[in-house]
Amino acid sequence: MNTNSENPKVGKDFELAVKGWLEKEYNQPFELYKKIKIGNPPKEHSFDIQSKNASIVAECKCYTWTESGNVPCAKLVCLNEAAFFLSFLPKETKKYIVMKKSIHKKRTETLAEYYYRRYYHLLNDIHILEYDYDTLKMNVIK
Repeated sequence: MNTNSENPKVGKDFELAVKGWLEKEYNQPFELYKKIKIGNPPKEHSFDIQSKNASIVAECKCYTWTESGNVPCAKLVCLNEAAFFLSFLPKETKKYIVMKKSIHKKRTETLAEYYYRRYYHLLNDIHILEYDYDTLKMNVIK
């Protein structure tokens, strides 16, 4: 578990790891925090990672189960907000929410699996990926 002061660095390191994976997977460069106009009337929104032509966009969330194995409810609200913003991108855009793999001894599923099971009805064409820091592998949840 991180202290609050460590959270920005942990989040940034996670975004950079995901960016590296996306660049390798898609064999093209990706950018951090580039703004895209969404909504009507359009307003700029900064997404975590996107390809140069914005055909692939990802939001990264480095969340974990609570220490006692409970659901981090407030964090899931932020995931739903990320899905909401991604839903305004054009249909042809490949949209991802990438979560850090988080397991807990009291749980039979990862946090990403739990999130998908509970909120799949909000995701439409948004893909849920789970990045495992230990193996440097990406798992497709949906």
